[in-house]
Amino acid sequence: MSAAQTKPTACLALADGTIFMGQGFGATGRTVAELCFNTAMTGYQEIMTDPSYAGQIVTFTFPHIGNTGVTPEDDETGDPVAEGMVVKWQPTQSSNWRAAQELSDWLAARGRIAIGGVDTRRLTRAIRQQGAPHVALAHDPDGNFDIEALVAEARSFSGLEGLDLAKDVTCAQSYRWDEMRWAWPDGYPRQTAPKHKVVAVDFGAKRNILRCLASAGCDVTVLPATATYDDVMAHNPDGVFLSNGPGDPAATGEYAVPMIKSLLDKTELPVFGICLGHQMLALALGGKTVKMNHGHHGANHPVKEHDTGKVEITSMNHGFAVDAQSLPQGVVETHVSLFDGSNCGIKIEGRPVFSVQHHPEASPGPQDSFYLFERFAASMA
Repeated sequence: MSAAQTKPTACLALADGTIFMGQGFGATGRTVAELCFNTAMTGYQEIMTDPSYAGQIVTFTFPHIGNTGVTPEDDETGDPVAEGMVVKWQPTQSSNWRAAQELSDWLAARGRIAIGGVDTRRLTRAIRQQGAPHVALAHDPDGNFDIEALVAEARSFSGLEGLDLAKDVTCAQSYRWDEMRWAWPDGYPRQTAPKHKVVAVDFGAKRNILRCLASAGCDVTVLPATATYDDVMAHNPDGVFLSNGPGDPAATGEYAVPMIKSLLDKTELPVFGICLGHQMLALALGGKTVKMNHGHHGANHPVKEHDTGKVEITSMNHGFAVDAQSLPQGVVETHVSLFDGSNCGIKIEGRPVFSVQHHPEASPGPQDSFYLFERFAASMA
């Protein structure tokens, strides 16, 4: 192989000065973000389009990324939200009957940078040991990089603490949702006989979470993250859903927590939260959230439900967690991570108000936790 073929065309610079060189694909240019790693073996497209990844670049520990191409059916939102991706091997030509486009072309068309040929094992170990670093990622087909400038950009990144990113990924206006979970052979059917009116507050909602609500019998109206108590109640809901989303929960809580407190104080409505929605509920109840060392990102996280003793394999994506020690009397921890003991669920004793940290909609990931949508529907019945 000639020197021209081996010349690096992408550079990942960490704030501590560590440099990873590789081959770029997707869009050209540069971006600055927090770096995390995801251990899922499938679902790279769902991960890249998960709004919870705003402000982050994702390192994939599984090497075969891009091999099945991409399809519009698997987008969790309109465009990729993650800032970029880091992989061990560059994508080969896709091989899947559902593939509509190559991953590299899809990333390029949507302005997302990727780097391949990186020792992702070494990078992941560094993230685990030192915490999620701030990084700059650059792709230049000519291989010209100002390393010092890239490191300086990484060091100047403000980080995710204190950032309200929900307002950047939420919907601009309210809309109805009736699409249900994918089913062979017709794809996504429509909910034509809903039993429960649900308002879903969109902090960065994944489409498959909304599909799961529809599949559980819900007529779903999605409202922006900034929706007030009056906005929610104007729809006369049977229950309220608080979605997943990115950023620092304390920052988003500045406007979301007062709305949730009013819901809890003035109504007896069932409330169900996932991910950022779980953290919003905890804050509204008087709990606190903390930034994690490197977060939980993957589709293989074991979570135990205290009431049943059942262990579920779950999909997770969060860099902040609820501090279980801060929960007030009457608020009970329901689920816990078996990786590190961190909080993964809460409920109010004697009321149909509950939330979980993990993503039970299986996109990507296992379906062990789908019962939570059915539990929410049953609480409205």
